[in-house]
Amino acid sequence: MVTDPIADYLTRIRNAQMAGHRIVEIPASNLKKRMTEILYNQGYILKYKFEDDNKQGLIKIALKYDAQTKQPAIHSLERVSRPGLRHYSKPGDFRRVKNGLGVAIISTSKGVLTDKEAKVQNVGGEVLCYIY
Repeated sequence: MVTDPIADYLTRIRNAQMAGHRIVEIPASNLKKRMTEILYNQGYILKYKFEDDNKQGLIKIALKYDAQTKQPAIHSLERVSRPGLRHYSKPGDFRRVKNGLGVAIISTSKGVLTDKEAKVQNVGGEVLCYIY
């Protein structure tokens, strides 16, 4: 049993990149599906596919690497809010990730959004992770 599914999600991606894998499989949930869509929309992953396996389902993610240097597109995945210490922010208090080059994923009352989307919609929430 996993006590922190978001940390497990981020760790699986981080470990797959360090091992040089092209595809990583992760158990699915609605939150993880939305986080995957955000990673794709921000250009951090190549493709993703949601598969149904008569249980909770799987997310297959094709990781993105630089063609010349073979370095992963995601340099850092940092879990911010965790089960023992939640981290909430107001729309004006979002920290700029990597001087605006990175993305913060935030769970709001309007769904899971990036920090920029949450600021535009003027909603705060739980800061799940920083990606750059």
